[in-house]
Amino acid sequence: MPPRLTLPVNEKRDHILGRPDAPITLVEYGDFECPHCGAAYPVVEQLRKEVGSRLRFVYRHFPMTQIHPHAELAAEAAEAAGSHRKFWQMHDMLFTHQDALDEAHIADYAVEIGLALKPFLGALASHVHAARVREDFMSGARSGVNGTPTFFINDVRYDGPSDLDSLLDAVDVAPGIRR
Repeated sequence: MPPRLTLPVNEKRDHILGRPDAPITLVEYGDFECPHCGAAYPVVEQLRKEVGSRLRFVYRHFPMTQIHPHAELAAEAAEAAGSHRKFWQMHDMLFTHQDALDEAHIADYAVEIGLALKPFLGALASHVHAARVREDFMSGARSGVNGTPTFFINDVRYDGPSDLDSLLDAVDVAPGIRR
């Protein structure tokens, strides 16, 4: 039996796109610097469009810092933006500009999405959001995540390919879905 999500999705804690009562929940543990996550990003966007209101999407951080030196900074930047209700704008910027995730570029993205630069950079410098990123990482590790992207569909780890057709098939047979 595949591993299950150990930290349930929480409307107050998690970054969620979609209706709270959607019958399908897709959780991604990702790393903004991971090329496989970068390839999955447009697939998830298309999946969200095709499945529509039946799907809610949750993004959680799993920075693979041993191989991606900017992953932690990018995750903390997304959380810093999230503290100003701009998580998804920063999420999209980071994946769109995955090849430029150093502090100077991330500062540019913050300005571009309308964040005040000085407090944003202060939050990054003092690692205000590091504990939140670590909490996501640890919940992923406890759920059996050992690489990125890792997806959970209705709390069950999905171990198939990350292409659109495979994910569409998987959400159609997701646990708890009534046919």
